[in-house]
Amino acid sequence: MDGVVVVDALVAVLAVSLLAPVVVGLLPRLPVPQVVLLLAGGILVGPQVAGWSSPGDVQVLADVGLGFVFLLAGYEVDLRLFAQDAGRRALVAWAVSVGLAVGVVGLLSAAGLVRAFLPVALGLTTTALGTLLPVLRERGLLAGRLGRYLLAAGGVGELFPVLAIALFLGTQNRFTALASLGAVAVLAVLLVVARRAVREGGRLATVVALGQHETAQITLRGTLLLLIALIAVTDEFHLDAVLGAFLAGVVLRHWAGGSSPVLESKLDAVGYGFFVPVFFVYSGMSLDLASIAGAPLRLLLFLGLLLAVRGLPALLVYRGVLTLRERVQTTLVTATALPVLVALTEIGLRNGTMLRENAAALVGAGVLTVLLFPALAVALDRRTVSR
Repeated sequence: MDGVVVVDALVAVLAVSLLAPVVVGLLPRLPVPQVVLLLAGGILVGPQVAGWSSPGDVQVLADVGLGFVFLLAGYEVDLRLFAQDAGRRALVAWAVSVGLAVGVVGLLSAAGLVRAFLPVALGLTTTALGTLLPVLRERGLLAGRLGRYLLAAGGVGELFPVLAIALFLGTQNRFTALASLGAVAVLAVLLVVARRAVREGGRLATVVALGQHETAQITLRGTLLLLIALIAVTDEFHLDAVLGAFLAGVVLRHWAGGSSPVLESKLDAVGYGFFVPVFFVYSGMSLDLASIAGAPLRLLLFLGLLLAVRGLPALLVYRGVLTLRERVQTTLVTATALPVLVALTEIGLRNGTMLRENAAALVGAGVLTVLLFPALAVALDRRTVSR
């Protein structure tokens, strides 16, 4: 009977994941990305509205989906960007955000509005690059000079907060977090060695070359094994695995080399076609609407802080290299946050350091950034093109 319930719940979740892009396609002037429709659909089919599905029914698939969000984000980031002006400015902008976050959250903590100082401060420095990728790709914002700066800013805003969280807020202990980082480093070395072995020819090279397509799909299966293994090594899906997924994506991009576009298209198909939509529908089902309704001003406060702390430094840091319109777009893109906020609030609630109303307000503010900021950035681009 339980299996039937889970299958019925999965049908509801997959129906939402199908309808979201259909609605966006039928209503091209709809000023929201499909991620927002996935979240809204999760709320509708979830226990707080229709009750057709519950977060627990699809949690395992959602965990894999969250892993894919970070894997694909890491795969998109080219480490060579950080040796260029785009990477250096991205690091400066994030450092400014950290300083602002420490000051602002310190004031909120002194006023008694925040109990979990570090999780909230780090949450205000995050960027949802994995969430933004579909929108930025579809609208052509990743091309050219602006695209390089957006990717660098998004990569820094996703990697460095997750790294800090894994080291200082891991739900296990700091030794485990460092061990997970070491494991990813070992993985990187093994992948480089394997790549050289394949390139040198022989039977293995032939098997891999012939098995990348059609029924074998060796590289895709290997990537899925890597991602699931990262999730399996923790008792639950902790930030250690999130960090590992992001870094694994960076390593895989380097490992794939010339076949990178081929593997990327397959990862997009599996990730965006199934697992990633399940994660966002799950996030909608998990949203604590009652706590948000009970403290709406906190939601608006955190929304404003995300824009001010994470976004506004871009207006100054990118002067001289981006136009005012592009800097405003960068501000809106970098201030968009959600997946890391979800993980952060789960940690805060689990260890009892975060107030429930703050957890709900942070996630709600993250949802609003996904709803508002990318649409505004795209609208600015459209307005310029129309002129």
